[in-house]
Amino acid sequence: MIPPTSPPTLATARLTLSPPQASDFEDSTAMWSDPMVTRYIGGRTSTPEESWHRLLRARGLWAVLGYGYWAARETATGRYVGEIGFADFHRGLQPSIDGIPEMGWVLASWAHGKGFASEAIVGALSWARDQWGDAPVVCMIDPDNAPSLKLAYRMGFLEIARTTYKDSPTMLLQRG
Repeated sequence: MIPPTSPPTLATARLTLSPPQASDFEDSTAMWSDPMVTRYIGGRTSTPEESWHRLLRARGLWAVLGYGYWAARETATGRYVGEIGFADFHRGLQPSIDGIPEMGWVLASWAHGKGFASEAIVGALSWARDQWGDAPVVCMIDPDNAPSLKLAYRMGFLEIARTTYKDSPTMLLQRG
């Protein structure tokens, strides 16, 4: 795959998904420092340094892989909603998902339960279908994260395995 010259910006009914920018740092840091957000994503909040590294990684994925994460903002207000996209983190899981785009999403706690995640996922998956056709996409979700699992199933992901990641149980789901 040849990386695009620049990461695309996507528009949904209420959201703008754009490549991460340095200007997203403060909002991203606030989101990742919220225990409600990180409860099922590693179980601890992130430091500003970790949030900065995450932002750099999210943007760098585009240059290396031709896909990556977007910063999601409410189009009408510009308010930061969260982050969504695809990666290949070479997690070393069994079964291996290396080489398969791994979808992830995380939303600021104020945005939970408002349908933003569904909207962003549909937009991102539409982009992915244009890029990869019906190639598989995977996601990794904490088995206790009922809202994300419900959403993943609704978006067509099906459980393919239960495994362990960083000493914690996790579920692997696949679409396509």
